[in-house]
Amino acid sequence: MDLNIRDRVALITGATGGMGFATAEILAQEGCKLVLSDLDVENLKTDCEHLQSEHVCLEADVTDQGAVDAMVEKAMERFGRVDIVIHTAGITGAKGHPLEMTDADYEEAWQIDFMSAVRVARATFPHMRKAGWGRFVCITSENAVQPYWEEATYNTAKAALAAFVKNLSYKEAEHGILCNTVSPAFIKTDMTDGMMEKRAEKLGVSIDEAVESFLDEERPGIALKRRGRVEEVAAAIALIVSERGSFINGSNMRVDGGSVQAVQN
Repeated sequence: MDLNIRDRVALITGATGGMGFATAEILAQEGCKLVLSDLDVENLKTDCEHLQSEHVCLEADVTDQGAVDAMVEKAMERFGRVDIVIHTAGITGAKGHPLEMTDADYEEAWQIDFMSAVRVARATFPHMRKAGWGRFVCITSENAVQPYWEEATYNTAKAALAAFVKNLSYKEAEHGILCNTVSPAFIKTDMTDGMMEKRAEKLGVSIDEAVESFLDEERPGIALKRRGRVEEVAAAIALIVSERGSFINGSNMRVDGGSVQAVQN
């Protein structure tokens, strides 16, 4: 399917590996020009060596508005516009009892998982408004609507992010900018690899056995009995940012294998 976004300029944060880079690969195949950012820009450049599209790799600290502004300015200098913004940068943050988390624990997740999206929107929306066309997608999580008790710092920031993007969607559509979120669950990434390695070590089992027991005990809604793949999340993102997704606004698309056991949200 042609997504009708050839020559659109897409900015992707947190683009090294994982969902961010899987999305970059799909958009490259669709003929997009790419602005890819991450703190680890050298690894990002290595990842990009095989991309068959015009692209630029930039180092950007999304906790710093000045750094975000500079990233967008460089994108404008290179391509003259930014049409699509996909914000994937984030962390899981500190884990434990919600009342045992420090102010710094909550602040870290808040700045990286929530305020970073505010900063990226501030820097990019003026350009998309001027063009009268834009797409803004943030990665939230199943945790935004189905929180797990030991992940309060992450849950809180991701729930706020979902509300923020919904807020944007009401007024920005007037400027041709569609704002949505994508909520993955238990995707095979470096993050969940680390989680499963710790679980395997704790239980004295293999990684595969750790995954199997986690699915049975912690994610019973995933009837597929496997972790998701980054390209499965990327495919959903690509649809939402395309012309094919031109009537999707203010939505939260779950790519969670059924992990969220609710009809709504």
